Order: sequence, then C-alpha cells, then structure tokens
Amino acid sequence: MAKRPSHRGALAAAAEAGPAQAGPAQAGTAPAPRSAPAEADADYPGKRFGLPEQGPMSVASMGRRFLALIIDWLLSMVIALWLTHSQYWTIVVFAVEVYVLTALTGATVGKRLCGIRVIRTGGGLVGFRWALVRTLLLLTVVLPLLTDYDRQGVHDRASGTIVVRL
Repeated sequence: MAKRPSHRGALAAAAEAGPAQAGPAQAGTAPAPRSAPAEADADYPGKRFGLPEQGPMSVASMGRRFLALIIDWLLSMVIALWLTHSQYWTIVVFAVEVYVLTALTGATVGKRLCGIRVIRTGGGLVGFRWALVRTLLLLTVVLPLLTDYDRQGVHDRASGTIVVRL
C-alpha cells in the first residue's frame, strides 16, 4: 500500500521560510510592505500556510465540509437510535465522534468519505486538547459559519487548525 505524502513538508517549509522566502521573488523588485492584512497578499485560500491552490492538501471547499457534517450527523443519529432508541442522544454521539476521531486521525467518518481532514496549521495531528476546543466551538453551530479568507471558521482559528483535501 502506497504511503500518503506528508502534509508537514509544505506547512513546515512555509513556517521556516519566513516572509522573505515565502513566495517567488521577481528580479529587481523590492518586497511588498507587510502592513496590509495577510488576506491582501494571498491569491487563494491556504497560501499563507504554504498549502497548494488545488489538489491534495489544498483547503477544502465549504461544500465538502458541509456534506461531511451532514454525513456525520446522520451517522450519529443512527448510532444514537440504535444504542438508546432515542434521537435525543444524537448530539452526544456526534460530539464524541467528532472529538475522538479528530484528535486521533484528523478525520471523522464524514470527512473521510468526502476526502478531507483537519490538520494543525503548523503541521501534525490535532491532538486531544485542540480537538476539544474545536469540537466545543463547532457545537455552537454559528461560530463555524463565520469563516475567513482561508475558509477557517472561528473553531479552526481558535484551535490552530485548517481543513484540507486528501
């Protein structure tokens, strides 16, 4: 079985490169001043994290993220009904699934089926502490809808994560 390419390379290289080496320099031009917001320099979502514009490790679309959320919710509802014969436990099952799977693998069942996963912006797995922060904020429903140019919801910014394609 072929090993997946590591996402750490692009993110770590971007972090180590610093502002002078972050992008290709053109001969004879001075670097742009850094007083403008980071979004002004980015041509596409994820560029400031060293992620590609398209393909594997590019920032996941909101459509994929929403579809993954629906799949996870429906799966949680089925599990809650099967275990407790009540749909009222769906939120608990959903929270546990999202927390544990995000912390351990970076991908819930829905994310895996949609070909996306959560990673730390500095590289590596999310881990239990940041998965807890991300999950608690995700459960507020409104905060994940407030996204920035890099398609990071408040829950992603607070936990230092970003959702990328596999």
